[in-house]
Amino acid sequence: MKELSVNHLLGIKYINENDINLIFETADHFKEVINRPIKKVPSLRDITIANIFFENSTRTKLSFELAQKRLSADVISFSAAQSSVKKGETLIDTVNNILSMKVDMVVMRHSNPGAAYFLSKNVKASIVNAGDGAHEHPTQALLDSYSIREKLGGVAGKKVVIVGDILHSRVALSNIYALKMQGAEVKVCGPKTLIPRYIESLGVTVEPNLRKALEWCDVANMLRVQNERMDVNFFPSTREYAQQYGVDKPLLDSLGKEIVIMHPGPINRGVEITSEVADSDHSVILNQVENGVAIRMAVIYLLASKIQQ
Repeated sequence: MKELSVNHLLGIKYINENDINLIFETADHFKEVINRPIKKVPSLRDITIANIFFENSTRTKLSFELAQKRLSADVISFSAAQSSVKKGETLIDTVNNILSMKVDMVVMRHSNPGAAYFLSKNVKASIVNAGDGAHEHPTQALLDSYSIREKLGGVAGKKVVIVGDILHSRVALSNIYALKMQGAEVKVCGPKTLIPRYIESLGVTVEPNLRKALEWCDVANMLRVQNERMDVNFFPSTREYAQQYGVDKPLLDSLGKEIVIMHPGPINRGVEITSEVADSDHSVILNQVENGVAIRMAVIYLLASKIQQ
C-alpha cells in the first residue's frame, strides 16, 4: 500500500506532490462513500481523535468531525474557551492531558504560527494542522486544488489568481505552495497594503488590477478580508474595497469567457463577491464544502494507517 511521506500534516511545504496525489486518489474513494445511502465505513474503529480548537471555527471543525465520524473513529472535541488554558495551563500540558486518555491523533487550530509544528515535536500523537495563525491551512489548500482538478480536469498549467487579504491569510500561503507544487501558474491581487513584500519570492506575481487578473485566470479564489487579524486599517472602507476588489455578475459577464469562482468561506456577501456570483454556475463553493469532507477523510485515514503500523 502507498503511504504518505510524513507522520503529520503540518503544512503543504512539508509534503510533496506524490503525497498530494495519494491524498486525492484516496479522497476519490471517500467521495463515493459519502454519496452512498450508508455514508459510513468502519476503517478507523480503533482510532481516537481529539479536535482541539484554540480559535473559533464552524465550517472547518464541523468538516473534520463529520470526516472522522464517517470513518467510525472515536471523537472528542475540546474548546479552549472552556478549558484550563484560560487558567494558565501550557499547550503541551493541555495536549498531554488529553493524550493520557489514549488519543491517537490531534486536529488543532491555534492562533500562533508554528503551533502545530511545535506540538509535533513535543507530544506522541499524529498532528493535523487545522490552521495556525496566518501561517498555513493545509487541508483547505488540498480541497481547493482537488476542487480545481474536479472542475477543470487537473491543476498543472492552470492559471489561478488569489484575490484579497493575502497578508493575513493562511489559506493563500497554503494554496500558493500546493498550486505551485502541482504546476499551476499563480498570481495574487489585492490592495497593496494587503500583499506581503516577500510574495514574489514564492514564485507568484502581483496583479493590482482585478479586471486584468480575471481576464488572465482560469480560476479566481476570492478571500475574505480578515478584520479580526488587523490592528490598523489597511484600506479606507469596506465599500471602497468592494468597488475595487469585489466580483459581481456584470464584471464576470463582461470577461467574455468562463472562469471558476472559489471561496474558502465564510463569505462576506457584497464584499468579496455578490450573492448572484456566489450562487451562480461559475461558483464551486458548495463543491468545496463537500470535497472538504472527502479530503479530510483521506488525510485522517492515511495518517492513521501509519499509526497502526
